[in-house]
Amino acid sequence: MTIVLIAVVLYLTATGLLVSAVRQDRGRSARLWLAPANLAVLLHGAAHFLAWRNAGGADLHFFAALSLVGLGMSVLTAIVGASGRMAALGVVVFPLSALMLVGYQLYGHVQHPEPLDWRLQLHAWMALLAYATLAVAALFALMLWVQEGALRRREFHGWLRALPPLVELESLLFRTIAVGFVLLTATLLTGVLFVENLLAQHLMHKTVLSVLSWLAFGGLLLGRWRYGWRGVVAVRWTLGAMALLILAFFGSKFVLEVILKRV
Repeated sequence: MTIVLIAVVLYLTATGLLVSAVRQDRGRSARLWLAPANLAVLLHGAAHFLAWRNAGGADLHFFAALSLVGLGMSVLTAIVGASGRMAALGVVVFPLSALMLVGYQLYGHVQHPEPLDWRLQLHAWMALLAYATLAVAALFALMLWVQEGALRRREFHGWLRALPPLVELESLLFRTIAVGFVLLTATLLTGVLFVENLLAQHLMHKTVLSVLSWLAFGGLLLGRWRYGWRGVVAVRWTLGAMALLILAFFGSKFVLEVILKRV
């Protein structure tokens, strides 16, 4: 619990430093937030590692998976933000990660998680990486949408200076989607190869929604390459595909594990 509390404080400290930098128009030059953010990420990971060691195995139930996705988003935010391109992303990601970690601490720990062989663990970890990457892409899409709207209305708020130029943000969005698409493809392939009895495990709806999300992300990348899709079109496709992915994984896990109490 001590590690979790320290990590939450560090996440919020990094968020406060980022907000202060944006307000003072230092969003792309200030680096004070990096130290608490990196420490928070390390402690976030340590909290999961210690819990798994005490339980005798990796725990990937609903709240644990949610927290791990938050950890992945924070790692990506720290990496991208350290390059000076998108530090303002942490204003959203770090509080979310702190909230997810608290949820895991309060409601998460399974005493004796069912052991998974390396193939299913590979599938699960690929899925978590894909969800974290595409969730960051969805946040990029939201920021792109807000930025475009503000510029169209000629509302030049101070926070706009904390974001990259529109073209750079759009490029970052599609690069992130491309990486997430590759990870999601690997997730689906490992699922087909390693997961058996989809109907018996109540996974058919999860598979269908995941495939629909994969098709949507793939269609967006194809449209970008073939027709030069951008702006609002890209935002809508990204958010629609991400909504399908959230329903596929966390929607099904919430119903099965939280409501129906099935692991």
